[in-house]
Amino acid sequence: MVTKAEETELNQLENQVENGGGGVWEYLCLVRKLKVRRSELVLKHGLSILNDPGKRSSLGPDEWTLYEQVAIAAMDCQSLGAAQNCIKVLQKKFPESKRVGKLEALLLEAKGMWEEAEKAYSILLEDNPLDQVIHKRKVAMAKAQGKPSSAIEHLNKYLEVFMADHDAWRELAEIYVSLQMYKQAAFCYEELILSQPTLPLYHLAYAEVLYTIGGQENLIAARKYYASTIDLTGGKSTRALFGICLCGSAIAQLSKGRNKEDKDMAAPELQSLAATALEKEYKQKAPAKLNLLSSALRSLKL
Repeated sequence: MVTKAEETELNQLENQVENGGGGVWEYLCLVRKLKVRRSELVLKHGLSILNDPGKRSSLGPDEWTLYEQVAIAAMDCQSLGAAQNCIKVLQKKFPESKRVGKLEALLLEAKGMWEEAEKAYSILLEDNPLDQVIHKRKVAMAKAQGKPSSAIEHLNKYLEVFMADHDAWRELAEIYVSLQMYKQAAFCYEELILSQPTLPLYHLAYAEVLYTIGGQENLIAARKYYASTIDLTGGKSTRALFGICLCGSAIAQLSKGRNKEDKDMAAPELQSLAATALEKEYKQKAPAKLNLLSSALRSLKL
């Protein structure tokens, strides 16, 4: 994650380079170090170095690193001709390199040559079955082709080996949600909460999935996770406050005509606290929308 100091340094150097103040190589190195995407600028300024024999030769071994960086930036910008030229230079210099092989597969993918890219990635995986980047590229290709089922299959196989990859669990959860496979999505968020219990984002996402599934048991559990989101954010999650109000209203509807114990599950005190917190927040941050909020809360019978 990029710190504020690093972001400030990057922006200052970027402005300097764009205004002709020099520091192009330092800028490209910093972009690479921070792993940020500035593809258009990397392509523009990287090519200015590569197309100048004097500047290029002054880089020494870093010349090849720049070719790789510019090739990836060019693919990002759909400048596939520039990317191909960079990759050809690298192929000539490193004919047996697996790293260059990845670039070749990426280029096939950028061109939409899915079958050829799939074959290229499969060959690379034969040499190194634990290459996480290639596994993730196969997931990305499945998504790009509109094949979520294939993406799910790739992610499940990947997670059998790399079970601690939080980004993969989250990606899988989001695909399940997009397909309305909420129980499977809930399982993914449970894994994420177990591994990172202090991240409010996962508590909130899990609560929303449970609320969507519905049923009294799930609604009560959803309310708990909305409450834990509020606790973890210091009361600053407006979405979670709304969630508690919605859960309370839904539980009350399901409890109509039942005994007092079931009705108490609606926890009207908690709903009231959430509604009060929402009204306070809207008064401070969006007073023009306070009437709209009041109307929404009344519709929930709060």
